[in-house]
Amino acid sequence: MEQTKYTYSTVGKHIHKQKSIALIAHDNKKNEIVEWAEQNKDELQKHFLCGTGTTASLITERVQLPITAYKSGPLGGDQQIGARIVDGDINMVIFFWDPLESQAHDPDIRALLRIAALYDIPIATNRATADFLLTSQYMDSEYRIEDILSTVHYIAS
Repeated sequence: MEQTKYTYSTVGKHIHKQKSIALIAHDNKKNEIVEWAEQNKDELQKHFLCGTGTTASLITERVQLPITAYKSGPLGGDQQIGARIVDGDINMVIFFWDPLESQAHDPDIRALLRIAALYDIPIATNRATADFLLTSQYMDSEYRIEDILSTVHYIAS
């Protein structure tokens, strides 16, 4: 018996040549994302950057890249970035997360990952994937997804 039916669609999604990239890192990964940003400064400076609290501050201070700062993750920054994805204002996420460390705001992190997947936003959760995304042929061009209509059915067990 079908209990609830959810339908969502992404119609003619378009990611411009100049991307809006969110940069996020857990405490144990902040130095790694700063080093990565420094190594990729030439590419990153072509795009609009934003990030959560301390990560944004560290990248601005150490790498000299302009970056819009939101709240710290535990204070709602992950939710702010998720909302910007929903609004279509962020179209890529680089999130160096620490899979070995429990986070007080784990539900917010899961919600952010879910929103990125739902809205088909490229998301890198480690350095290797971030490198692959940043060197993709789509970084210097527009990206279009043709009309997509997805339906998800939740069936009562």
